[in-house]
Amino acid sequence: MGIDCAYASGLTGAKQVGWLTLPQGTSHWGVNKEFQHMVAKKQQQRLGFKTGEHVVYPAHGVGIVVAIEEQEVAGLTLELFVISFEQDKLTLRVPVAKVKSVGMRKLAEDDEVKRALDTVTGRARVKRTMWSRRAQEYEAKINSGDLIAISEVVRDLYRSEEQPEQSYSERQLFEQAMDRMSREIGAVRKLTLTEAVQLIEKQLAKSPKRTKADAADAESDEEAAA
Repeated sequence: MGIDCAYASGLTGAKQVGWLTLPQGTSHWGVNKEFQHMVAKKQQQRLGFKTGEHVVYPAHGVGIVVAIEEQEVAGLTLELFVISFEQDKLTLRVPVAKVKSVGMRKLAEDDEVKRALDTVTGRARVKRTMWSRRAQEYEAKINSGDLIAISEVVRDLYRSEEQPEQSYSERQLFEQAMDRMSREIGAVRKLTLTEAVQLIEKQLAKSPKRTKADAADAESDEEAAA
């Protein structure tokens, strides 16, 4: 029977990057030292993912597979995808065996990008629930890694200059969803981040405007739910 241990490499206050199982009795405090024994794999492709390719990791968005490596941990040899997220200055090492369970995927096809761009032109669909509950749903969509779900968050939280201002928490979630969406669309269509953002904003400008009356209705619904 083993124990599960989350790990990262080369980071202070590192975020979780994956899970592995160590033999019973192995101290997880010794894992980082074990990770120093690392050899780059000759193979440049695993499970259809190859080095130099953009991928989507749900919790962090678009990254690039920079290497496929082997690491020896407590006598076990693991194959790992090394993924770089330039925007976060973060490097993750994801066990090949855990790719499916963590939801890592290839970039969306262009037809899905088109669906996402069409989604943001629609009318915002704001549920009549408390903001705290809606915020949790938005966060779940953003971290799902699903481009259409992320585009729905962009659509629902977007405000033009003529519309009621967003709250601080709304703005944070909107910017996070916008960043995820624009980075994937930029990678698929080979656009700069600025060009991708401009493309999405152009589509958002086609969406029905949210009026002050809509905002007042949402606020009254939240008060009633409270």
